[in-house]
Amino acid sequence: MSKVLITGASGLIGGRLAALLRERGDEVVGLVREGSRADIPTRHWSPATGNLEALVVSGFDAVVHLAGESIGESRWTKAKKKRIYESRVQGTSVLCEALVRAPKRPDVLVSSSAVGYYGDGGEDILTEESEQGMGFLADVCGAWEEATEPARSAGIAVVLPRVGPVLSTHGGALAKMLGPFKLGLGGVVGSGSQYMSWVAIDDVVRALCHLIDHGTSLAGPINVAAPNPVTNREFTNTLGRVIHRPTAIPLPAIAARLVLGEMADELLLVSQRLSVGRLLDSGFAFRYPELQGALEHIISSEG
Repeated sequence: MSKVLITGASGLIGGRLAALLRERGDEVVGLVREGSRADIPTRHWSPATGNLEALVVSGFDAVVHLAGESIGESRWTKAKKKRIYESRVQGTSVLCEALVRAPKRPDVLVSSSAVGYYGDGGEDILTEESEQGMGFLADVCGAWEEATEPARSAGIAVVLPRVGPVLSTHGGALAKMLGPFKLGLGGVVGSGSQYMSWVAIDDVVRALCHLIDHGTSLAGPINVAAPNPVTNREFTNTLGRVIHRPTAIPLPAIAARLVLGEMADELLLVSQRLSVGRLLDSGFAFRYPELQGALEHIISSEG
């Protein structure tokens, strides 16, 4: 049995991860802000003010850091972008500095990152050795990962899962798409040729458990996405087929930019075709490696 601390434990991924860890017998504690609620025992911190005592994070075998401002809930104003950046970079710095001071440090820190690190990769296959891309999210992810350096320098094995768009009906891109698609209003975005390195929510959570268990041998960045990325056109057609709706209403790039501004280029029109060879070589097996099976399971089980 391991003792695991999770930041962002009240979020979509954090809540599912906590449930799976408890199911297998681990002791789980959430590190949350005052006023946040989780279905597990919690401790409190204030990443915005830097308030985190070392004793609060001491005594855990592993720490999973998932906390951060949502990137897709509203248009990216200057204030929103500031919150996105600071919630990740400053929050990670506060956490890592406390871990370094802790009387008993964890063996492993799994500190979330994202595929946004790579920017727009076009048709290139992106591995963990690929260079950091251009754009706001690439800058955020680069600084987010660098903020873990104090923990790494202190001898903690730091794993940086670069997570692709997570498929769930309870949050994220799929949840937003289902409404229009069910009304027959779905369609290809932009050219439709851009790659999407999606991943089912169940596989994300299982992958995080795997990284907790094998973190000392998997330190560094690791891509977490299904092994079969698809183009936007393939995703659109597959989702329409699964929910039995037409997908004939395209969203031109110019219209997407008009509605969403900078978000359109970085979330909808960007192309990211990830290789997950490092994760597969470590012994992880996906339950939902193909998009159609993943969508059928998610939509039928989550509603």
